[in-house]
Amino acid sequence: MKINWFPGHMKKALREISSQLKNVDVVLYVLDSRAPLSSINPSLNRLIQGKSILYVFNKYDLSDKARVKEIALNFKKENSDFVYINSTSSGSSKSIKAKILNLSKTKLEKAKQKGLKAVVRVIVIGIPNSGKSTLVNNLCGKAKATVGNKPGVTKMVKWLNIGDNIEVCDTPGTLYPNLENQLVAKKLLFIGSIKDEIIVDKVELAQEFITLMQAKYNNNLTSRYGEDLTLEAIAKKRGYILSKEEYDLERTAQAVLDDFRKGKLGEITLD
Repeated sequence: MKINWFPGHMKKALREISSQLKNVDVVLYVLDSRAPLSSINPSLNRLIQGKSILYVFNKYDLSDKARVKEIALNFKKENSDFVYINSTSSGSSKSIKAKILNLSKTKLEKAKQKGLKAVVRVIVIGIPNSGKSTLVNNLCGKAKATVGNKPGVTKMVKWLNIGDNIEVCDTPGTLYPNLENQLVAKKLLFIGSIKDEIIVDKVELAQEFITLMQAKYNNNLTSRYGEDLTLEAIAKKRGYILSKEEYDLERTAQAVLDDFRKGKLGEITLD
């Protein structure tokens, strides 16, 4: 099962992001805390070299917080910082604005010395379905960006004023042309950053998810499904039965993936 997803609008988005970066002071790099390392896009990394970066560990409420904190320490450098948030919660924008202004303090101080008030320009980037547009709406204090609980909702670059002399550019979620690391690709599928529709064998995908989870979060699985973690056993427990001797494994596989995505399996970080 080879996983790859790079539709035409992502290629276009990378070009637009590249053209906007010359006018940007701070990059808001949104990572999904359930798989933060897999959320890193090499194509974006090449584009943002030399920029001040605020790494936003979003969906923190669904994550293994101890693991996320361990990972986040590697993102704290001279011209970068990080913050943990749940972008759907009101008030999460305050800490982000403060860090944006801190990363822009050199520009702001120079402008102040000249008696001017500088505008700080910020671009929001990240993989699909990481919560970028929800974060932008939170920063704005109202819905200005289109959101949806699936990848590929935002299709174009959009600049918005969020107050405090800060302008934010919302961008489409982007992956990269060749997902060579298939374990990373699977994690992106698990968290919903790649469309389920591109996968033919969802049963195989769910089985691989269970295998991956057993290594670190077996208790999370058994507390919800019991000791027998085969899809047949889960289907039987859920009552997903097609006939006397046949289980609805497709429905069971989707249910397992949905349970993870909705946080019903507890706080998990797949790295």
